[in-house]
Amino acid sequence: MAAGPTPPATAAPFRPPIPPPPPCFDYRAAVLADTRSAAAASGSPALAALVESGALVRVPRRRFGPVPAWRSQDFVEPEEVWILGTSHLSPESVADVERVLRAVQPDNVVVELCRSRAGIMYVSSDASDEPLLKSNMFSLGGAKFFGAVNRSINLGGQSALALRLLLAVFSSRISSGANRPFGEEFRAARKVSEDIGAQLVLGDRPIEITLERAWKSLSWDQKTNLVISLFRGITSTTDTPQDEKTAVSPYELYQKLSTSYPSLLQPLIHERDMFLAWSLKRSKAVNKSKTVVGVVGKGHMNGIVYALISDQGDLRFRDLVGRESSDTWVTSLVKGLIRDTIIGLVLWALYEQLQALL
Repeated sequence: MAAGPTPPATAAPFRPPIPPPPPCFDYRAAVLADTRSAAAASGSPALAALVESGALVRVPRRRFGPVPAWRSQDFVEPEEVWILGTSHLSPESVADVERVLRAVQPDNVVVELCRSRAGIMYVSSDASDEPLLKSNMFSLGGAKFFGAVNRSINLGGQSALALRLLLAVFSSRISSGANRPFGEEFRAARKVSEDIGAQLVLGDRPIEITLERAWKSLSWDQKTNLVISLFRGITSTTDTPQDEKTAVSPYELYQKLSTSYPSLLQPLIHERDMFLAWSLKRSKAVNKSKTVVGVVGKGHMNGIVYALISDQGDLRFRDLVGRESSDTWVTSLVKGLIRDTIIGLVLWALYEQLQALL
């Protein structure tokens, strides 16, 4: 399994290489002709049905744009990229993943996970084994739990770790009505990849960097309001009727947060779309591949396709993981120690208390 490059300890300031898709952009229409022809050539009715529903698209290499001059001459982008949009809590998505991977037979399967969330692919799907705190996209778990904690602190700081813990509990609470474990399509992708001999690639930007950038995009008033809102949602004693409880995907949660805090839209959604596009066509893991399949949340498809076909050689790893800082290292160290220690200790203690309430 390819985990992708590790972000540098000191990253360059982030400069979005590609703007968000314009409101008029429709990912399905943009590549429909190429997708239909490839699906028809495969002879698979299942692929054709997914194409017509908009859940599956194909982007051939000729649509990628020029290979950047800075890229090594030994690097060859994939001949084609298929993208399957899924729902993280849908049994239909599991079947879709299995059908697409067996029909397409890709060299690489890129999943919407990062290194510290890869354990989701190995979580038991047996509901009786499910922990009190439901597994979700923000969870810190698995055999290497403390390694995940250490990685979160190193990449995002204690404030980002604390935010992740809060979002994990909050996401678990609002998804309490779901009858299925989270991320079954990723477990299916892993199993089928092993069966067909495809390389599994972790294609999402490290969640630690995403949450760090999201936290820094907020003013102090907004940070305070966000934390208060999350606590209220977690500790609310209002009973929700069982038939009104619905599973909320990470993308839907991000959209809801971005509605109240518009500055979150860029780090939580747009930047990750670009990173996933980079993983699909320009990461070392897909070098000289014939076919790559991406398994991502369906809400990301518009942004990923737009980034793939709009890129003019601007998608670079170092730009997509950049962390902005205008302080000297001494100032950053002092401010970070004070801020992150206080926030981290307080929220960690509260998290431990909140777990007991769920």
